[in-house]
Amino acid sequence: MKLFLDTANVEEIRQAAELGVICGVTTNPTLIAREGRNFQEVIKEIAQIIDGPISAEVVGITKEEMVLEAKELAKIHKNIIIKIPLIPEGLKAIKVLSSLGIKTNATLIFSVNQAILAANAGATYVSPFIGRLDDISHDGMELVSDICQVFVNYNYETEIIAASVRHPIHVAQSAKLGAHIATVPYKLILQMCKHPLTDLGLENFLKDWEKVKNK
Repeated sequence: MKLFLDTANVEEIRQAAELGVICGVTTNPTLIAREGRNFQEVIKEIAQIIDGPISAEVVGITKEEMVLEAKELAKIHKNIIIKIPLIPEGLKAIKVLSSLGIKTNATLIFSVNQAILAANAGATYVSPFIGRLDDISHDGMELVSDICQVFVNYNYETEIIAASVRHPIHVAQSAKLGAHIATVPYKLILQMCKHPLTDLGLENFLKDWEKVKNK
C-alpha cells in the first residue's frame, strides 16, 4: 500500500520525506488556506520535495472553469494530479481532462455509485472519505470494501485512495481491504510508528547495554 501525506504544510512534508515512506501528497483548498500562502507557490515547493503524485484541487463549479483551472495547474509540474469534486460538472471535466492526458483525482466520494461514475469517466484516482462517513454514523470502511470489490470485479485501472483517514486503524483496515493508497496527516504517520512494546523493548535493550558496554 502506498502512503500519501494529506497536508499543505511544507515543513511537515519535508519531515515525512526524510522517513522515506511517503510517495505522494494530497492538498485541498482548506489545507492551503491554513498555510496563508500563495496556492501555486505552495504546490511548486511541494513538487521540489516529493517526486510523486501531488493532488491540487480546482475550485470552479462548471466544466469550463474546472478544465481551465486544471490546465493551468498541470503546467506547474508533471506530477500534478487535478482533484475534482464528484458532481455532474466534475464528471464532464474528468472526461475532458482524461482525453487530454491530464490525470485526475475524483474527490468527495461517499458512495460506490460515485466511484463507478468517476472510473467510467476516466479518473486516475477516486478518494472515498472514510472519516466523514464515520462522523454521521455510517461505516466508512464498508464503502472502501465495496469499491475495492467492484473495481476488482471489472478490472478498473482507477486507483483507490482512502481519504479522510482519522487514525491508524483506518490505514490498516484500508490496506487489508485492498485500497491502493491511504492519504494521511503527518501526525498519523508518527502514530503508526508507535507501539508500547517497541518502546519497552528499546528501553530494556539500552539498559542492558549500559551494564556491559564498558566491560
